[in-house]
Amino acid sequence: MTTDDGGLYAALLRRGISRRAFLEFAAAMTAALALPAAYAPRVAAAVAASPRLPVVWLRGLDCGGGTEAFLRAARPTASELLLDLLSLEYHETLMTAAGEAATAARAGLASRFPGGYVAVLEGAVPTADGGAACTVGGRPFGDVAAEVTRDARFTIAVGSCAAYGGVAAASGSPTGARPVSGLVPGDRLVALPGCPVNTDNVVATIVHWLTFRQLPVTDGRRRPLFAYGGLVHNQCERRAHFEFGEFVQAWGDEAAQKGWCLYKMGCKGPETYANCPTVRFAEGASWPVQAGHGCVGCTMPGSWDAMLPAYRRLPGIVPLAPEVTIDQVGQVLVGGVGAMTVVHGAASVARARYRARRARSVAGPTAAATPRPEEPAPAVEPDPAEPAVEPTPAVEP
Repeated sequence: MTTDDGGLYAALLRRGISRRAFLEFAAAMTAALALPAAYAPRVAAAVAASPRLPVVWLRGLDCGGGTEAFLRAARPTASELLLDLLSLEYHETLMTAAGEAATAARAGLASRFPGGYVAVLEGAVPTADGGAACTVGGRPFGDVAAEVTRDARFTIAVGSCAAYGGVAAASGSPTGARPVSGLVPGDRLVALPGCPVNTDNVVATIVHWLTFRQLPVTDGRRRPLFAYGGLVHNQCERRAHFEFGEFVQAWGDEAAQKGWCLYKMGCKGPETYANCPTVRFAEGASWPVQAGHGCVGCTMPGSWDAMLPAYRRLPGIVPLAPEVTIDQVGQVLVGGVGAMTVVHGAASVARARYRARRARSVAGPTAAATPRPEEPAPAVEPDPAEPAVEPTPAVEP
């Protein structure tokens, strides 16, 4: 391990973090990134040798849930993140400066950090009325965010408000809220939706960059696949009850006490992509479904319009058949594909036979009427083992 003053490992040691705790942190981040366990030493070495990473954190239209989650980070704690792993240069909620002093701390970031810094955007960008719904130092939040992200190494959109617009962009909102993706080039943006964001995913994203010097692989919405590549439903510990048709019918009933599936109580796990069941919250102790509350789909686009009411099942996708589930439709589609394969094969054979008949008919009746020359029958040699048969004499009339 690197122990010079510029390495994070030495800084963590000075803060009283033991080598064992540091290696456990590296192993946890390796698991969060869905990397093989063999990568843990590489992750530990990269983080240990890295200098403190400057971070500029801006807040737009939001509830502050991302900041609250950051303050409750467990691996490592928020104080260790602030003091050692990250150099938090600007955050209106956490910084001591205010007013003009805070604005001055944000000015000239490119010249102060020629090696680059990380921009973290929390909250949506209002566009109605010139962005008057959220201003920073008298300027629209969108203008300040565009200025900060322009010179950043990369930008992390934390929370569903930053990733999709969130509650500020829900139906009926007068703010014209938009996600931050309109401000940042796609190749320099990572979106970490959630209400609130899981801080382990934030730290894992930064650790991935420190280890590989590149952002993690993302989907079409710039969500990293290590965190949003799988359905909550497929990772849920109650999935077996779903398969056996064992559902909670009312809060507090016997099925709820047995930990049966919450799908009929409004759980949106079959439609939601996130790693909540594996990373969990509260130092990895639990997550909503384990605690007895269904998933509300907060990591999905337009969740405030598409996933509510929270305690009601999403309508069935087959008209007049609300009991038909997504999994059942998937099974039917798989069976349908197999059936269509058989039909396609039969149709190909029939088409080939039809073409052959048509080719014969096009050749015309002349070709069909022309007799084929008969071949002489092969001579049959008499078998010496059989007696000769005398010819029958003709009968005189």
